Amino acid sequence: MDSYSATLARMSTLRSEVETQPDTYRMLTGERPTGPLHLGHLFGSVLERVNLQNLGVETFIVLADYQVITDRDTSANVKSNVREAIMDYVAAGIDPERTTIFTHSAVPALNQLLLPFLSLVSDSELRRNPTVKSELTASERPLSGLLLTYPVHQAADILFCKGNLVPVGKDNLPHVEITRTIARRFNERYAEVFREPEAMLTHTPELPGLDGRKMSKSYGNAISLGMSADETTTVIRRTQTDSQRQITYDPVSRPGVSALLATTAVCTGTQPEDIASQIGESGAGALKALATEAVNEFLSEHRERRRELEADPTAVDRILADGNERANAIADETLADVRAAMGMAY
Repeated sequence: MDSYSATLARMSTLRSEVETQPDTYRMLTGERPTGPLHLGHLFGSVLERVNLQNLGVETFIVLADYQVITDRDTSANVKSNVREAIMDYVAAGIDPERTTIFTHSAVPALNQLLLPFLSLVSDSELRRNPTVKSELTASERPLSGLLLTYPVHQAADILFCKGNLVPVGKDNLPHVEITRTIARRFNERYAEVFREPEAMLTHTPELPGLDGRKMSKSYGNAISLGMSADETTTVIRRTQTDSQRQITYDPVSRPGVSALLATTAVCTGTQPEDIASQIGESGAGALKALATEAVNEFLSEHRERRRELEADPTAVDRILADGNERANAIADETLADVRAAMGMAY
């Protein structure tokens, strides 16, 4: 059985265990702050984090600022992207009192774990990682040392807090697998320090961008969570559709129409086909009006909570300072355990 099939088979039991014993799990998740968070992030990961946090799972969210430069030459806008992400996390329901939000660059001990971890993996194992291969192809640049070791850095993210639960999509499952490998090899070579984390497959379907492609900041096809209602209206109005009056859900032949249907459906808790039947022959104009109404209504409370944060310029600073302080304390303890296991405690 391949790793995906094995993980999928484990999901029902794992979710039951998390629901009944949440205090036995410590979750690590996060993203690179390369741009504004969008609806795809909200439905694909952020709301899942909120649910797990509310169940009682100890939660850590890393804003991986160092990893921004794995495939680009600049760190421009990283600081503002970090601040925007924190506002969207809190507006979505992340509670900074229960969830530790931190940045890579502020936690030296986490990054120091990269050194011993690198000795536990081979060059070929790193080069086989799907994310390394896909990011390299997309960047059209020579393979940097940071991109090559990206999976090991992510292992350090998970293991610095001795995390044992990682929500991921199918494509990111190899990162959890290499983290499990690193934890196991470290324990076998030195001493039992780490738990092998488990992947929790997210069950939210990938929400397409407004052009039918993957929703991406780089494609400019996303509805950002920080957009106003008027900005959202403008973006949806500009979505390319087609001249057919009859609205049907056909992602291959009608990507723009189908993307609007999928967006409307996820915001209203219905199915794209049902939305299509509802609109019938009313055309793309009616579809865009319905999509706009659905998105703006769904995001109205999020935007209100976001405005409250924006009104307090120091709120984000306090959240990040507290999160970085907690992350540093835990990382220092883990690094001390690692050094002791390796006979390097002086």
